[in-house]
Amino acid sequence: MNQGFAPIGDVLRSAGTVAVLTHVRPDGDAIGSQLAMVLALQKLGKTVTAWNEDGLPESFAFLKGSELITKPPDEPLEFDTVLALDTAARNRLGTGITAIRTYKTLVNIDHHASNPGYGDLNYIDVQAPATGQIIYELLRDQKLPFFPEIAEALFVAISTDTGSFRYQNTTAHTFEVAGKLVEAGVDLATISHRIYESYPKRRILLLGQLLNEATFHAHDRIATFTLTEATKARLSIDPADIDGLIDVIRSIDTVVVAIFFEEVADQRVRISVRSKDLRIDANRICSTWGGGGHPLAAGARIRGTLEQVRTKVISYVSDEVLKYP
Repeated sequence: MNQGFAPIGDVLRSAGTVAVLTHVRPDGDAIGSQLAMVLALQKLGKTVTAWNEDGLPESFAFLKGSELITKPPDEPLEFDTVLALDTAARNRLGTGITAIRTYKTLVNIDHHASNPGYGDLNYIDVQAPATGQIIYELLRDQKLPFFPEIAEALFVAISTDTGSFRYQNTTAHTFEVAGKLVEAGVDLATISHRIYESYPKRRILLLGQLLNEATFHAHDRIATFTLTEATKARLSIDPADIDGLIDVIRSIDTVVVAIFFEEVADQRVRISVRSKDLRIDANRICSTWGGGGHPLAAGARIRGTLEQVRTKVISYVSDEVLKYP
């Protein structure tokens, strides 16, 4: 599936116009990877556009150059190259991809096991803990521009997708890359403060409500949070406010699987699943409803009411959990 870094480097160097896209509801890995590539390509003299269906999350607006990430326009445009980052399925690019009329080459760089390789050129490394780590390796391997602002964006990408270097996907190489980023100019204390110690009040109010309404199943081995559209409207919740909240219930000692149910538009429910046991594969669970991700962290969007989706997902996951002592 992987064509290697060299063909990707050749395409990027030869392109005049590049659109850099990432998935809907972008997280730190998506935004950090996207911004790093935008800055590098601009330095090469390319005309670069960075789109995301949801725009730039407020929580990452501190990154230098992040204002370059915008929502797609209504009128489709033409590009030489489209660069899809950290996006397991083409449709997860949302209105970013539909806002492109034509392109010559689609480059797909990702680390999700469920990615089918939908690009003309693909580089998918399921062993990488974050797409940001792959982007670092691409930039260094192909001798593309690399400077402190890029290092900061990539550090955010890697730190957030490894749970601040706590998750099982973190390797010795990940620490080596993080060290290189710090050497390149990342202020570790400042960046960590902005990522993990600078939350808006509304996020804490939301967490309080979610904890009060949390439910437990399968002998306390499954824990769930449920978020309604009404609560999001009442607290003026930004999508970025939700990121990471599931880890609160995932950290409970008896819990093996945590599930976050979020009511979204078009009569759908967004689920996020986190597992602490590789035998209970979050990617496989979410693929049942057309989603995907990683063995320990995955998601999906399921048509139905909140109660309908909760009932069938909890029942399915309970059956999986109770297979094992």
